[in-house]
Amino acid sequence: MRLLVLGGTKNLGRHVVEAALADGHEVTLFNRGRTNPGLFSSVRRIVGDRAAPEALAAGEWDGVIDMSGLLVRDVTLSASVLRDRCGHYTYMSSIAVYASKTTPDMTESAPLLPWPAGAPEDHFTMDLYGPSKVRNESLLTATFGARTAAVRSGFVVGPYNPDFGNWGWALAHNLPMECAARPDQPIQYIDARDLAAFLLHLTANRIPGPFNAVGPTHTMTHLADAWRTAVPDPPPMDWSPAVDRFHLPHDGSNDGTFQLNNTHARTSGLNLRPDQQTAHDYVTWVKTGNVPPPPPH
Repeated sequence: MRLLVLGGTKNLGRHVVEAALADGHEVTLFNRGRTNPGLFSSVRRIVGDRAAPEALAAGEWDGVIDMSGLLVRDVTLSASVLRDRCGHYTYMSSIAVYASKTTPDMTESAPLLPWPAGAPEDHFTMDLYGPSKVRNESLLTATFGARTAAVRSGFVVGPYNPDFGNWGWALAHNLPMECAARPDQPIQYIDARDLAAFLLHLTANRIPGPFNAVGPTHTMTHLADAWRTAVPDPPPMDWSPAVDRFHLPHDGSNDGTFQLNNTHARTSGLNLRPDQQTAHDYVTWVKTGNVPPPPPH
């Protein structure tokens, strides 16, 4: 497959490119060339900006995986250029698209956030993150029809990724794992390698539709116990750390966001590895000299 990856040199994008190359796909990267510019030196790279995607007008691809689509204006521009130049367009969306933050077991058909009246399409603010993902999903569906998929995920865990990095770092250095969220907080995440494989699967097989690409719902206590199996005799958990790295409200007002129904994704080809394996691999990655990146916001 001739694959175009928009982004692809950090966090989850690295896993997507690594998996694509391992599967023998012909990969082209489109990005600004600022993040890890020496990464994937053997891969064709088109240096450019989402705000001026004319450089893509000279190519054709069987599939596109969009890892960097945030601003509505930029996604609109690149979609216009690629409309007749790709077979399938897979968009990396977010679980932040849902209107309710408390309803459990939401499927992909649950109500989504509206676009605020008068909001700018060319400027990012955190309050527009969810609405921007919704608006981008909509415009891509309008542009590509059944040739597009939107993949909604939340915490993405693994090498190169910041989520749960403090746990991996703590275990690798025999320090207490810290969690300011309440012990019974519902939580879902996905291993970056499993998510990358799913993105490629949807693109290669041209499978349309939105997908909740998340793992099973656990409590923080259950998940912490699974992670602590990655090392012998780990220190006790610290449930009252000075720094809150999860930023989850204690009043349950965001619990539904981490109790999503993932049946559609699972039956469409999403495979999930055990939490113990994710933890073990992250700890091993840190022990080999790597440092988890800081959260993006």
